[in-house]
This record gives sequence, C-alpha cells and structure tokens, in this order.
Amino acid sequence: MREKLKEYMKHPGSFIVFLLIMAAAVITVGCMLFIVAYILVKGIPNIKPELFEWTYTSKNVSMMPAIINTVLMTGFTLLIAVPVGVFSAVYLAEYAKKGSKLVKVIRMTVETLSGIPSIVFGLFGFLAFVIALKWEYSFLAGSLTLAIMVLPLIMRTTEEAILAVPDSYREGSFGLGAGKLRTVFKIVLPSAMPGILAGIILAIGRIVGETAALIFTAGTTAAVPENVFSSTRTLAVHMYCLLSEGLYTEQAYATAVILLVMIILINALSSFFAKKLTKK
Repeated sequence: MREKLKEYMKHPGSFIVFLLIMAAAVITVGCMLFIVAYILVKGIPNIKPELFEWTYTSKNVSMMPAIINTVLMTGFTLLIAVPVGVFSAVYLAEYAKKGSKLVKVIRMTVETLSGIPSIVFGLFGFLAFVIALKWEYSFLAGSLTLAIMVLPLIMRTTEEAILAVPDSYREGSFGLGAGKLRTVFKIVLPSAMPGILAGIILAIGRIVGETAALIFTAGTTAAVPENVFSSTRTLAVHMYCLLSEGLYTEQAYATAVILLVMIILINALSSFFAKKLTKK
C-alpha cells in the first residue's frame, strides 16, 4: 500500500483521483453503516413475539403473513422472469445476426425499461392486469408486474455474461462435433453461470424491496393469499402501510429490521447456491 502511495505521489493527477476514489468509498460505506445502525437501534427494541403471530390483527400488527407473502412473491416472480430473461439473452447473444436492426431495437427497449421508475410499472400493471383483465388486486397481478420490472435486469446481465464467454469454448465444442444447441446449454451457459446468478441475485433484492408497483397491483391485504387472485402484501408494503397510518411507527421499525435480515439471508443463500452451481 505504501509503495502504491509513493507511485501516486509522483503523479499529482493520479494522486488526486486516488483520493477521490478513496473518499467516495469511505462515504458510501459510512452511509451504509449509518443506515443499518439506525434501523437496528430503532427496530430491535420494538421486536416483540406478537409481531410473529400467524394471523394479522390491528392489535398485534403481525408481520408473519407479509414474510410468507414475500417469499412466495419472490419465488413466483423468478419462476416467470428467469426463463424468459435467460432465453431472450441467449437469442440476442447466440442466435441473432450481428448488426441486426431487430436486435438493436430490443436492446434499446430493454435499456429504456431498465430506467423506468417502479411506479410506472405499477400503473401499467394496474391498467393491464387489474382493470383490463379484471384480476383486481391480486397476487398474480403483482407477480407479473414484478416479473416485467426485473426482466430487463436479468436479460442484460445474462447477455453480458454470455458475451464474456471466450469464442474458443464454442469453437472447441463445434470442433468435437457438438451442435449449436448443445454448445449453448452444455458449454456457454455453464461458463456464464456466475454472471447470470449475479443478475438473479440483484433481481431478488429489487423484488423484496419493492412497494410502489405492488400497491397498485397486489393490494395491501395483510393475509396469506388463498389463491393467485387474492389480494396480499409483502414485507416492504407492510412496513409502508404501518408508517402511512401513523399509528404503528415502532412496529414499522421492527419490520424494517426483519426486512433487512431477510434480504441478507436471501442474498447469502443465493450466493451459496450460486457457488455450488458454479463449481459443478
């Protein structure tokens, strides 16, 4: 480290850039630690057993239905978005002609969708699923809206991961007599698996923390859905509802702690399975 600093000192411009990078890193880590510490300090003292009862009432303000709904919503959304996103990326990277106008239009559309605020997706889901298809506020409407929202993220990360696979892998597979389809599924996709799983992990984080899109599509009913057409709420929506009512601020802080822990656990499990799959 000292040797690098001495090298930077010889070039003032490089040293200034180094200081800016280090300052940005320190500020980012500091802000993150402050937010986490604030949530823990405010929330941990308010975590009580009644918050984990199976049935929600206005007295216990239980978050257990919301926890279950969050897991179900995440799994169902990924079940829809991951196959579509991965196969779309495979088409763009492996089968589409290079320089094709269609590919350019698709990529521009995906990049545009990536920058659209979640509330816009919520309004689209409300108009398309709740009103046009008459599904009303439902688990299915919320899941499909989230699937559309995370689809660009999965597509872009998967495509970049596939394009990063060296062409020598493909050439070696073709040289051994393997066809295009077998090369893609046996050589390219396994090699690109770390990048694909990184995109899926990012998508999980966005699904778990989403509120705006779900309020307009899934509703805010504090109960585990009886079927896919029942209204429901996730943990993030549950926390928003508690704060908006202004009567359960302490419970909202406790919910924030559980949401934070839940996101960490989901990311940890996803990373664990990602490493296992990568080794295989």
